Amino acid sequence: MKIAVYPGSFDPITLGHLNIIRRASRIFDKVYVAVMVNSAKNPLFTLEERMEFISRTTARFGNVVADCSDKLLVSYARDVGASVIVKGLRAVSDFELEYQMALANKKLAPEIETVFLTSSEKYSYLSSSIVKEMARYHADLSAFVPCEILEDFNRMVEERSNLK
Repeated sequence: MKIAVYPGSFDPITLGHLNIIRRASRIFDKVYVAVMVNSAKNPLFTLEERMEFISRTTARFGNVVADCSDKLLVSYARDVGASVIVKGLRAVSDFELEYQMALANKKLAPEIETVFLTSSEKYSYLSSSIVKEMARYHADLSAFVPCEILEDFNRMVEERSNLK
């Protein structure tokens, strides 16, 4: 069984993330969508909220599991039996950092491969940061956020926003 991990902060999950998840779920037998703790980021949503959003939006895929970890990515991958790390690339600018991380991960865990999936062109500009910023200004996010979480996402952003 080929198991993959798709790591990220997912604050929140976007249609761009969902596009990568859907495609990875067709390639691998099981995909762990792992909310990873990133000390460089200050998330708007709690770990539990992000996992709930992921669970709701990926329920249609029978082989996708929402999970979280505060471990080093390769340690987490080993723990779940993954042999592949899936990384999404939106633009050439994403490649340099992701490539460096893939090389470091390969040095730490030579048995784990990193696979890059390029974003669908219609999501190549999309990021969670952009979505949160648009939400603060009450933009229509139906083309950016999965419908399963859109209403809750908008409500939660409104409750937490300084721009009420």
